[in-house]
Amino acid sequence: MIDRAVVKERFVKWVLVAFALSSLLFLFLIFIFILAEGLPLFLKVGVKEIIFGMKWAPTKGHFGIFPMIISSFLVTTGALLIGAPMGLSCAIYLSEYAGKKTKMLLKPAIELLAGIPSVVFGFLGVIYIVPLVRNYLGGSGFSLISTSLVLGVMILPTIISISFDALVSVPKTYREGSAAMGATKWQTIYKVIIPSAKSGILASFILGMGRAIGETMAVIMIAGNALKIPTSILDPLRTLTGNIALELAYATGDHRLALFSTGVVLMLIIMILNYIANFGIKRKIAK
Repeated sequence: MIDRAVVKERFVKWVLVAFALSSLLFLFLIFIFILAEGLPLFLKVGVKEIIFGMKWAPTKGHFGIFPMIISSFLVTTGALLIGAPMGLSCAIYLSEYAGKKTKMLLKPAIELLAGIPSVVFGFLGVIYIVPLVRNYLGGSGFSLISTSLVLGVMILPTIISISFDALVSVPKTYREGSAAMGATKWQTIYKVIIPSAKSGILASFILGMGRAIGETMAVIMIAGNALKIPTSILDPLRTLTGNIALELAYATGDHRLALFSTGVVLMLIIMILNYIANFGIKRKIAK
């Protein structure tokens, strides 16, 4: 009877281990698939010509994606400049000032915001943000600033949730000690709570960057999809994700391989950002 119970326990353990490792397996398979499809063009054309090339015309033998890499980073930086202060402020309010009833109202609303499909954000951007930018700032409205505004809102749930968890995990004794020293509530937050939670807050910013740089649908609808490096916040642009989604349906031959090469670059960027968020910052703070 005891032996059967032990065997059953081990069976359950190994089933759970298999499910836990499945996510790692899926990630490995996806990376191998994209690398196998994208690597041949890197070997044929050259890494330098693809990553630092300025012209994208794959049917004519030009595979440069440098303007799209720069555009992706500009959009992500713009989104972070908009989303980071808003998200951190909201997280501070929820963790330090909001009462129970307010938290019960705001937390589900933030979770609901994370569940809204990106195409809905794209619609809202086309209908409201693009005309607003066109009428008050100039240009066509399909621009860097419009895209950054929409992505800034889309990354809010990521930043708020992770920053909130980091702030509430600061021991209560830190707050009590600061209050005992005569500090005001804001002084305690600014001088004690935020520095204590900075590893989690920085991780939320970097994961928000990963969310922004990987967004596709809303970016396609708002960015304008111009194959150039934007020199103004009112210029249209095309990101790496937008390039893949727009052309994959009809691409063949080297053109198709070039889109997978774009995917390899995008995946490496996202993996680096996640590595920095999960390991780099924590180790730096620990030191």
